[in-house]
Amino acid sequence: MRKHFIDNLRWMVILLLVPYHAAQAFNTWGELNYMVFESNKAISNIVVFLSPFYMPIMFLLAGMSTRYALKKRSYSQFIMERIKRLLIPFLFGTVFFCPIMAYIGDKTNFGYEGSFFGHYKVFFTKWTDLSGFDGGFGVGQFWFLYFLFIISLVGLGIVALVNRIGRNKNSNGDIPFLVICLFVVPLPLLYDLLVVGGKSFAEYLYIFLTGYYILSNDKVIEKAEKYRWITFLIGLVAGILDVYMFIWSGKDYGLINTIAKAFTEWFMILALIGIGKKKFDFHGKVSKYLSSWSFLFFSIHFVWVVLFQYWFSDLLINNTVLLYFVPVILAYLVTFICSEVCIRISFLKFLMGTK
Repeated sequence: MRKHFIDNLRWMVILLLVPYHAAQAFNTWGELNYMVFESNKAISNIVVFLSPFYMPIMFLLAGMSTRYALKKRSYSQFIMERIKRLLIPFLFGTVFFCPIMAYIGDKTNFGYEGSFFGHYKVFFTKWTDLSGFDGGFGVGQFWFLYFLFIISLVGLGIVALVNRIGRNKNSNGDIPFLVICLFVVPLPLLYDLLVVGGKSFAEYLYIFLTGYYILSNDKVIEKAEKYRWITFLIGLVAGILDVYMFIWSGKDYGLINTIAKAFTEWFMILALIGIGKKKFDFHGKVSKYLSSWSFLFFSIHFVWVVLFQYWFSDLLINNTVLLYFVPVILAYLVTFICSEVCIRISFLKFLMGTK
């Protein structure tokens, strides 16, 4: 039986990408971005609060989905699907969308004066940190696709090995809720392992496998649903503390801040799974439609955020509220329109990983 709340949580999280990516331009910690405006603590709260859990839950949902998918697909069928859904849209998005954002990053941050098409040479020959903020080669939001592609293959290898040695008995439902909570413990140790472009392969592989082996079990999902408000409260308090220590305190809390981040990540994930199972486990015309173009929205949204921030930067530079909200609103509108157009064009659906 399909878990509709997984699909619904996925498109809900993807919709958060617009305000999240728009807020990065106002960050208070001096991180480079395609567009950089005067730092704003209130707007930066959005980034710091969402960062610990909003992409990890995508990897956890992917792990859960993998468990269900492998009940109906062979390993080779699963790999082919991952190539179509992840690798092809990663390659297309990196070549088609990322040069636009890198060009704007080079113009605004480093004063590039050449043409857009002339900048392609810069994009494909300048290699730094894969962000593209400096005009060099970058993967933008598509880091998620290549991370998930590699993690899916590694995870599949682990699953195949575990199955082969006969240790894949599904007894996870007997895990007490307090033990499930303890899955937070390894997270602070993983943040600095196998880091590429500021993201940890180790962290996301751990979350993916936890989704596959633990949160895909119906009894564990029931426990997440039962204790959803407890985990939400823990995650919320930890998130507020994380935001305070990182943005507002003016001090470096080091390990304490890292622990708060880990608690925010794991307990908000548990809360969202529980709330999703309770409130969003349904399938209707709207949810089906939003699920169908979620990958299109994911691929298209960031370039419009950057473009509208660029186009309105001079006009609204003295009004921070409008400079944030106008690009957000317009990016939502135009991304919806573009998604609606693309979903009707077969080869674009294929290139952007949409069924």
